[in-house]
Formats: sequence, C-alpha cells, structure tokens
Amino acid sequence: MSDAIRIQGLSKTYAAQGPAPAKEALKGIDLDIPAGSIFGLLGPNGAGKSTMINILAGLVNKTAGRVTIWGFDQDVNPRQSRAAIGVMPQELNMDPFFTPRASLEVQAGLYGVPKAERWTDELLALVGLTDQANAYARSLSGGMKRRLLLAKALVHRPHILVLDEPTAGVDITLREMLWKNVRRLNEQGMTIILTTHYLEEAEQMCDEIAIINHGQVVVRQDTQTLLSRTDGKTMVLDTGGPVTLPPLPPGARSEIRPDGRLAISYPPSRLRADQILDVLRGAGVPILDVATEQADLEDVFVELTRD
Repeated sequence: MSDAIRIQGLSKTYAAQGPAPAKEALKGIDLDIPAGSIFGLLGPNGAGKSTMINILAGLVNKTAGRVTIWGFDQDVNPRQSRAAIGVMPQELNMDPFFTPRASLEVQAGLYGVPKAERWTDELLALVGLTDQANAYARSLSGGMKRRLLLAKALVHRPHILVLDEPTAGVDITLREMLWKNVRRLNEQGMTIILTTHYLEEAEQMCDEIAIINHGQVVVRQDTQTLLSRTDGKTMVLDTGGPVTLPPLPPGARSEIRPDGRLAISYPPSRLRADQILDVLRGAGVPILDVATEQADLEDVFVELTRD
C-alpha cells in the first residue's frame, strides 16, 4: 500500500453556538500520507490539526470530503478504518482506579482483540511500566501516564499511530524513551503521524511535513526540501573585540550578539560567504574564528504561518 491515509476535500464546520458564529475549522484539505513514513503535521494553535486527528480517529464527524485509512473508506467501512489507527491523545484521560494492566485489557476488549492475541505484558515492557503494572493509575507520575497512553494506542496493533503532542511537559529521559520506541515501531512498518510544537523534534524525526494554517495545508514537502525554502544563512565571527564595519554587500545584514560576536546574515542564492569575508579583510577587520548557521524548521514555520 502506497498511502496509509488519503484525505480528499476534507471540510469541517462547527455550528454556531449562542453568540459565537459558525467556525470553518477545515477548508477542503487534500493530503496523502505515505505508508511506512514518519509524517509531521504542524501548525499554530487553532489551525485545525486536532480537528483533523479527531476525524481520523472517528471522534468527530466531518462536514464534507472523503477519508481513506489503510485502504478503508471511513464512510463505507468505519470499523475497519478505526481498527487501522491508534491515537495517543494530548490529554491525560484515564480511569484513576484502573491499573495499567487493567487499562490495557479493557482497551483491548473495546477493540475486540481476543484474549489469546493480546500482548499486555509486552506493551508494559515496551513503555517501561512493568514495575507499575498493578498500581492504580492515579498514583502514576505524569510521565508514566503518558507512557500508558502510548501503550493504550497500540493494544490492537494498528498500522498507523498518531502522536498528538506526545512530549508536552515530559522530561528528557521519557522523551528519549518515546522516540526510541517510535523509531523501532516505524522500522517494523508502522506509519507514524506526529503533531508537536517542539519543531526541532519534527525536524529530526519526520520524513515529510505538512504545515496547516487557518484550516488549509499551506505546504507539504519532504523535510530537507522544506528546510531549503528559507534563503538565509548566518556567519558568526569572533573578531576579538569591537570593530568598525565597512559597508557590506547588498543583502547582507549585521548584528552584534550578546556574547560580543559579530553575526552577518545573507541570502546564499545571491551572495557568497567569501564575498563578505573579502570585504571584511579588505577593511582590516580581524577574524579569529568563523561559524555558520543554517535556517531551521522554526524559521520556515514562522515564515509560512505569519498572518
């Protein structure tokens, strides 16, 4: 299967409530997510990401459009399409009086997984909750509750896993454990869809990224192509102290950073680094060290979502 998810003309309008007018959350989105990929779904708050995820999970009814999950049309085969996807939600929603083991067993039952096919112990080991398997969920730390949410999303062995802000408010150890497990699942063939506000995570993890703003896809590209969209690079120079700068070539901008180093930004498509360095050397500016900085995903994100 080439596409794990195919979305065509997806729209969602929330009806007016009291003085609040109707809101068009999604505006005819077309999006294909390749099978076996780690796919980033990014956007500012209120862009429509959560609405899209809830539609994929079968929790929100769409207004118009077509959604196909693992080859199953959501309208024609709703049970099969839901069984193909697992969602790790952003909210910590769980029964405080269930143990992790009981939570996974109940979740497996809801998906109709026969007892002989359940893998509760393996899931508890996968997310590092073996020692807490029989403790009440209310006694778990926030990080452990997030681990349990991941395990619940995997009980029915879905082909597609959606991670909605999975590392929000978690420590570095849990974050590393989560990404290690995600990579392992992806290597085994699972398609991963990631939403996150930690853009460096998306930059490191995702094969492709779609950015949504105001209910529309503003860009969808592989990560490296997306990073190359911003025509900007920065040279950071150690000049050994304050200097008087000569006029720089057109397109170059300079600033003094708090640590005293000189930063010169320039568009590499129109200006080469050696041209700037030649001007500085010709003016007698001492250059003790040079480092370069490339535009990152945050720069691209801000540029594409700026109102």
